[in-house]
Amino acid sequence: MNLIKINDLKAGQVFSAPVYTDGENVLVPQMTPIRQKDIDLLHSWNINSVRTEGHIVEAAEESPPPRERTASINKRETINFSINDVEQNSGAYRAYKSLIDKLNNVFIALNAGIDVDMRPVDDICARLLQDLREYPSNFIGFILGGEVTGYELAKSSVNTAILSALIAQELKLPNHKVHNIVAAALLHDVGMLRLSKLITQKKGGLSDAELEQIKSHPLHTSKIVTKEMFGPREVNLIALQHHERWDGKGYPDHILGPAIDIGARIVSVADAFEAMVSKKPYRNPMVGYQAVKNLLSDNSRRFDPAVIMAFTRIMGIYPIGSIVRLSDGSVARVVSVHVEAPLRPVVEILMDEDDSIISADKAKAIDLLEVKTLFIKEAVDPADFAGADE
Repeated sequence: MNLIKINDLKAGQVFSAPVYTDGENVLVPQMTPIRQKDIDLLHSWNINSVRTEGHIVEAAEESPPPRERTASINKRETINFSINDVEQNSGAYRAYKSLIDKLNNVFIALNAGIDVDMRPVDDICARLLQDLREYPSNFIGFILGGEVTGYELAKSSVNTAILSALIAQELKLPNHKVHNIVAAALLHDVGMLRLSKLITQKKGGLSDAELEQIKSHPLHTSKIVTKEMFGPREVNLIALQHHERWDGKGYPDHILGPAIDIGARIVSVADAFEAMVSKKPYRNPMVGYQAVKNLLSDNSRRFDPAVIMAFTRIMGIYPIGSIVRLSDGSVARVVSVHVEAPLRPVVEILMDEDDSIISADKAKAIDLLEVKTLFIKEAVDPADFAGADE
């Protein structure tokens, strides 16, 4: 990868490949202009350089914010992009939060040296798959919303398991295989418990030595799964290989293409998407649309193209929960997607074209596949609304 010093970055620069804050964490996707806000954040996180496999395509001046009406919105009221009280009291939210709580208890026990076998993990798998049948759209919305705070390792692992289950089911894998993939996704990062918190919770950039420590976590995970939890060989294999790359440049064993277990290829995509849309100590979350776009621009380097295609069939180009601006100027939330028409999902209007906020009880859904006069103009970052008048 090419190393670029932060002082050499300029707002408006566009790169031919994704730009990473380290080997795994995306700052901006391929062909996405770097904003001055991104550069300022890197300085605040004490990150001195970024990496990319690409080159500068252009270095235009940063375009002005596309949202000229935002200030007037904030003078009256703000759009509530987070889940409301009704959703927090729903069965879907309680089920999602319960999965995180249960897995966090497993991690607490493992971290304390208490003997834990696979039975509680198998129970969480069964519950997750049952809940997912009932609340698929809700769960995707919770992943993108990020409202659950704390228990970061457990939350990330549950989110990865949910996405892995959806991909595995889309690929029509047998039930026993799906179960093992979900179990491996729940445990794929448990090896992080064996690393120093000074590294795993570091807010600045990681040194090469620290990156090597991070890269050792699949080996720690394998040891925990096999020697402490006595887990199945397939679960261990998936967890061990989830950072292998389609082009053979992954770790720990540099396995190439189809030789990587299909479960590991699935968890790899789910884990990458979850990492991009989640807030981390070293960066803010990425909008769902940008995360999907970044996966689609991979070009068979990190990920199995067939798994990427299955993922986009599930999520659409604008994942459920994404905030978008429509062609008439209104702002909406994506509530469901069409596999056959990923650019024309069903949306719920949050703010009409006259800047009027739509209350939750009066929100209306529009199927863009049926209403041909409207289309999505751009994805919206909710944080831009919240901070526009500051």
